[in-house]
Amino acid sequence: MTLDTESAKASLCNLFVGDALSMPVHWYYNPDDIVRQYGNHGVQAMHAAPEVHPSSIMSLHSTKAGGRQAVEGRGAQKEIIGDVILKGKRALWGKQGTHYHHGMPAGENTLNAWWARELMQYLLDEDGYQIDHWVQRYIEFMTADPARHPDTYAESCHRGFFANWSAGMDPMKCGAVTHDTPSMGALVTIAPLVIALHRDHELSEIKRITRAYIHLTHPDDQLMQVVDAYVSLLINLMTTSTQENSEGDVVSLIDRSANVTGKMDLSQLVHQKRGDAAVVGGRYSLACYIDDSWPSVCYLAAKYYATPAKALIVNTNLGGENAHRGAVLGTVVGAASSEVADALFEQLVHREALVALVDEFLERFVGR
Repeated sequence: MTLDTESAKASLCNLFVGDALSMPVHWYYNPDDIVRQYGNHGVQAMHAAPEVHPSSIMSLHSTKAGGRQAVEGRGAQKEIIGDVILKGKRALWGKQGTHYHHGMPAGENTLNAWWARELMQYLLDEDGYQIDHWVQRYIEFMTADPARHPDTYAESCHRGFFANWSAGMDPMKCGAVTHDTPSMGALVTIAPLVIALHRDHELSEIKRITRAYIHLTHPDDQLMQVVDAYVSLLINLMTTSTQENSEGDVVSLIDRSANVTGKMDLSQLVHQKRGDAAVVGGRYSLACYIDDSWPSVCYLAAKYYATPAKALIVNTNLGGENAHRGAVLGTVVGAASSEVADALFEQLVHREALVALVDEFLERFVGR
């Protein structure tokens, strides 16, 4: 079966919307801070990163490896932040209250969304995917001076990878294991790869290639179960045969994917009366860990897939790991509805470049 072009387009476009919309309140772990800053309705449009972040613990994060400073290890001497990646940004990491995305304007994307954008351009340049070529492209992207992205923060996966790489390890084996290796950020770049691979590969092969791709930066067996479920979900939603499915069919597809991290009755959760925060932030943690963040994505997708803009606004105002959660949620609700959150997409800083990139990408890998 072939992918539906409009579904694939909406999936890719909403990835960047979900990320940028949440950027200013990324990792706000107290949703009341969002209300205090943006009013009773919270974030409803794109905003710049505030000068001060009320929940920031960036000053506690290691600048020499993945994880926190307390677990850097005795051998961690070289500064990864500033010397290897994020050139010129090291000083910002030592200041309490610094926003993770310091100085970024309204509608700008975080590093992981730029990573997805780089992957799309790589796939176009190479007309396909080869893991050894890609890992070199990733290294070039992350170590470029001047930087090819505007972000101040890099997750553990990037810091750990480049700590190993700068120590001389084989790039194919530089993936580091930290407390947050199985995290939502790992899923942000998967949708473009799945779309590109679908043209020439069966589902089982797409899963194998995607697992190997994720293993480069996130070597975790539990995470791979979610990767498999996410790949299947995207393809099922984007294939033409699913476009006229009923609400029950879409929820059933999402429910099947949600249960890889533990049993949940998605239909019951969607119809519970206590509000979204009782699920995302109540039953499931707002943090990045995949055990909670994946069910949160599935819950929000099942409830709001028909209205992508609402889905992404709700996700943003729930707080926590909302930017990466929003990017992944965007791909799912876009694939399910075939609708771009147009009013929000128009507020993206790089909307014209993204339209051109997405259109060229779809022309190459999906066709018209």
